[in-house]
Amino acid sequence: MSDHLQKGPEVILCEMCTEKNKKPARKTCMKCEISMCVQHLQAHLTTPVLLQTHPLTEPMALGGTTKCPQHGKLLEYYCLDDMTCLCVSCAIEDQHRLHNMKTFSTAHKELLEKLNTEQKALLVKTDDENVSLEKWEKSERQKLGRSSVRLIEAVTNLRDISLTSVQSSVSARMTAIKTSKSSMEAAQNEKDTFRFLQMYSQVHQDVEKAKAVDLTKGLEPGSDRDKLVQKIRQNGEKMVKQAGKFWGSLLTLVDPENHQELVATGSDLMFDQQILGPGMSLSTDKRKVFYSSSMGECSATLLILNTQSAPKSQRWLIGFSKDTDWKVGICDKQSANNLKNEPVYCLCCEENQLSCLTTDYDDGSDQSTNPQAFSMPKKKKQCIVSSKTITYQSGSGEEARPELVEVIWNLVDSSLSFFRRTGQYQREEILTIKVSLNNLDLTPFVQLGKDNSSGRPQQQWKCTCGNYYNTYGGYQQTNCSCGRIIGSLYNTEMVCELL
Repeated sequence: MSDHLQKGPEVILCEMCTEKNKKPARKTCMKCEISMCVQHLQAHLTTPVLLQTHPLTEPMALGGTTKCPQHGKLLEYYCLDDMTCLCVSCAIEDQHRLHNMKTFSTAHKELLEKLNTEQKALLVKTDDENVSLEKWEKSERQKLGRSSVRLIEAVTNLRDISLTSVQSSVSARMTAIKTSKSSMEAAQNEKDTFRFLQMYSQVHQDVEKAKAVDLTKGLEPGSDRDKLVQKIRQNGEKMVKQAGKFWGSLLTLVDPENHQELVATGSDLMFDQQILGPGMSLSTDKRKVFYSSSMGECSATLLILNTQSAPKSQRWLIGFSKDTDWKVGICDKQSANNLKNEPVYCLCCEENQLSCLTTDYDDGSDQSTNPQAFSMPKKKKQCIVSSKTITYQSGSGEEARPELVEVIWNLVDSSLSFFRRTGQYQREEILTIKVSLNNLDLTPFVQLGKDNSSGRPQQQWKCTCGNYYNTYGGYQQTNCSCGRIIGSLYNTEMVCELL
């Protein structure tokens, strides 16, 4: 019976008392490695040297755990970075010397405060009705239940309409067979030759009709069949959409990171042209970019404006033509016309190769090693743009050029994520960039073609053979030395679209 009783906390006894009269310990000295009762603890509490150099803790069974296994010295410090106890040699000589270290008492206080804060946050998180497991499960069950019910109703309705109509048609054809059977039986039972010959013509017609009946066919040709076919197609299309939504809901439930419903961006997003090369034009709603290939190189820089107030997160979905080089991301609004060595975070696709651009500042911190650094004027921070090639493969394992790119800018987490959309519910993450320059006026942008910040006037453009021409502000047709007709407005295609 006693084996099943829960044991209470172990009582630590004073190690300085006699064996016959051991009292409960009040403190344990980490340096002396002994536990002491109130009486034997007085020396540690009244002697200044012992009070300063002998750390005391709550009573505990030491078991030789107070010494550093490497240096054999007393463990006195706690490394917050590596979450381990250290001796003075570890703190000075080893890899911990540059880490955040605290004394035991300070570390205990700070970590306890941290745990209390985290506990409160977790309590709020678990107590919040909006994220409670019960409410989440109920919501998901209701959502999936509604989708499945609508799908089942659509399938059942389509089945019943088809079966009822075909059944009516087959019943009508069965009537012709029954009629012919009755006619043949009447003729076979007729003994009078004259009457038999008079009946035979009608019997022959009934038999021929019965022979022409095909019970394996659907409805007979006619307006009734045409109407039913149209109704089945309409209901079938709705059923396929409902099945797709139900399928997508299951994928989103199981794998939300890679399966989110493809939702078009709102009409509040539109392009704002900064640089628009010859042959480039915007649609009237400013959500499509067109390019005439006979007008020279494709070249444009556009900002993506949001007519509504900026939320905590921004999302935009852009479609690109398969032959166009592009950059998409965020940049400093003041330097959108010249992205070279200016703040920018973006995904690039040039000649079917993906890369990313990220920005940081060189604040001249190396001046601190110079004794005269404090007397010298501070250097202006230099903007450093870094480029990195991305090896990206699609879900099939092949390198893929994204033609439909979804960008999510999380202003709270200071992150910029890029996804390749591959279907109504499928997306593949390409890259997530950490945005460090949050104090700037950053804004979404798109750049088409090569970098058009070289300073060449917009009216001057380049033929595909390499020759440059001036348009003088208009689309004037002329012949290039290569024989190409320049200035034609034909062969215009859409190269970029906000979806």
